[in-house]
Amino acid sequence: MSPVQTAVTGSEFLGERREPLEALAEFYCALNARDMALMEAQWGASPSAEMDNPLGGIRRGWDDIRAVYEKLFAAPREYRFEFWDYTLHRQGEVFWVVGRERGYLETAEGRMELAIRTSRLFRWDGVRWRQVHHHGSIEYPEMLAAYQAAVLGKVSVPV
Repeated sequence: MSPVQTAVTGSEFLGERREPLEALAEFYCALNARDMALMEAQWGASPSAEMDNPLGGIRRGWDDIRAVYEKLFAAPREYRFEFWDYTLHRQGEVFWVVGRERGYLETAEGRMELAIRTSRLFRWDGVRWRQVHHHGSIEYPEMLAAYQAAVLGKVSVPV
């Protein structure tokens, strides 16, 4: 399977959200528009959802996941993310994507370019696709520390 290089940005036609790519595009639409209502619908407010990402560590349940998005959405400066270099896999009522996010976050010092390895898992609930798992990793320690500092106000301590 060759990785798809066309980026999913959230500005694609979302349709009825019955196709996996429509659900994926909906996530990036909610993320880039800072739309908490759409993000909650995307995750389905599930208590069994799990997320492991650079801003929140491991979060379980929508209430914990929501807190991470609230911090990002409250960031005072512009940001934008897209998903690319990915493969999509489907098995019955589950699909998952494995690829890369790229994007930027404006900071007081200028534009910070971001590169994040990302996987997302969705489950069909009989009505629509709901995200149930996300994992994201930033492989460059300096980029991770700068991103966390910009959004969370954290200062990392070298190990």
